[in-house]
Amino acid sequence: MVKDYPDLCPINNNDFGMKAAIYERYGAPEVVQVKNVPQPVPGANDLLIRIYATSVSSGDARIRRADPFAARLVFGLFKPKRPILGYTFSGVVAATGAGVTHFKSGDEVFGSTDMTMGAHAEYLCLPENGVVIPKPAQLSHEEAACLPFGAHTALHYLQLANIQPGQKVLIFGASGAVGTAAVQIARIMGAQVTGVCSTANLELVRSLGADEVLDYTNPAHTPAPESFGVVYETVNKTPLEACFSPLKKGGKLILGAALLKGMIAGHFNGMLQGKKVLAGVALNDLPKLRRISEWATEGRLKVVIDKTYSIEEIAEAHRLVDSGRKRGAVAVRV
Repeated sequence: MVKDYPDLCPINNNDFGMKAAIYERYGAPEVVQVKNVPQPVPGANDLLIRIYATSVSSGDARIRRADPFAARLVFGLFKPKRPILGYTFSGVVAATGAGVTHFKSGDEVFGSTDMTMGAHAEYLCLPENGVVIPKPAQLSHEEAACLPFGAHTALHYLQLANIQPGQKVLIFGASGAVGTAAVQIARIMGAQVTGVCSTANLELVRSLGADEVLDYTNPAHTPAPESFGVVYETVNKTPLEACFSPLKKGGKLILGAALLKGMIAGHFNGMLQGKKVLAGVALNDLPKLRRISEWATEGRLKVVIDKTYSIEEIAEAHRLVDSGRKRGAVAVRV
């Protein structure tokens, strides 16, 4: 009999199961293992989605590690409450509940589960009114699965910063999943974009439309003091001093990946320096997902994928994310 995880979704009470990447304790990548679990059954207003691709994000890796420790208060104090990670997905509607009106079996869809997770599996139940829309035909399932996390996060913060045409924007971590999307979206908004990344990724960031690219390993490439209206730190690796220094008085610093301690320090320093700090949680919503889908359909927003793994190799995908050296997103084919 397959192990029962009743909190994931209503399930069959029989031996019919599906593959899922399960983590039953917090820890290193090897705690994630592919096992057989019951296949979910859609409720009256739900979609049953056969997942073709998903992604492993920095958010998945943080939850897996319980980093910070306080994450256990949300995701399970002693062990994970929800053993299947995964925020984003792309696939095909396999079945619908009786009350579903906007989707039908066979529709290609993509989207995000947000804090309910569960996308690292063959099947997923999601409400029809959840963050799910038709997949652009121009995108592969792997590209569609990797689009929501980085692009939605970037769009959320850049809208919050109220980017204006011609404004100078500096992006730290410009070669990551969020950074590659932020470079492109800031350019779509009309900003003059400077990206900061490692030597190996300079050409990648240039190819995404950055007006200037700085190599953080080269001391000569230090951003000029007080020369940017917006500074976006996407990876939680840049010291606060280095983030505030290039920012003009009255400018906005986006701490998009900061933890609570970093947010508090950022806001305190911002008040002292007359600079505004933007931080917090970027939850997915349908208007933003539709916007980034339109940009991807038009070819204005490209998805950068470092590597694609099979579901059986998902621990290796986590290992690449943990390394901090990935370019763009990490896809998983289910």
